[in-house]
Amino acid sequence: MKVFIPTGVNHVERMNAAETAWLVHECIAGNNDAIEIFVRRHEVDVFRLALSIVGDHAEADEITQETFLSALRSLHSYQEKNSLKAWLYTIALNHSRSHLRKRKILERLRSAVTTVFQFEQSHKQPSPENAIILNETESALWAELNKLDESHRTVVILRYFHELSISEISEVLSVHEGTIHSRLHYARKRLKSQLKELHGE
Repeated sequence: MKVFIPTGVNHVERMNAAETAWLVHECIAGNNDAIEIFVRRHEVDVFRLALSIVGDHAEADEITQETFLSALRSLHSYQEKNSLKAWLYTIALNHSRSHLRKRKILERLRSAVTTVFQFEQSHKQPSPENAIILNETESALWAELNKLDESHRTVVILRYFHELSISEISEVLSVHEGTIHSRLHYARKRLKSQLKELHGE
């Protein structure tokens, strides 16, 4: 079966509701081309999320594979009114937390966040002067982020590293949007205060 992709739309770009509905339908039907598109569209984001939680490339790769296997098996339960990305992140987060529970190593979050940042920055070319300033500030930021409890660290990661909306984070964590706002407010206030102290302000 030939896969229809609208002209000018790359596989990895955000699709509209009709295109997403088509993709889900074709994946459920077993269309291998559609399954490949589905995986290619989301595999980097899922891997980065897993990496930011477990802090290990090999394990994050394993979680990514587990996530897509689980997602493809349960796509029939996906509700189109919800965000497909948030639905997939929920599965990825559950698998990531399962790995953490098995290993009981939450201390690796800081190195994981640093790894994610380095992954993002590898595509940028900051000036040497800006790189020095960024490295100092970011190192301090990750250190302070690591001091937050898991519930606050997680919302920060999902909001600012993976750019999920408040409603999407609410779906992923199964927590009311008001609670997400409250956690973000607390985390931002805590991080801002700590960074001011570090810079002597």
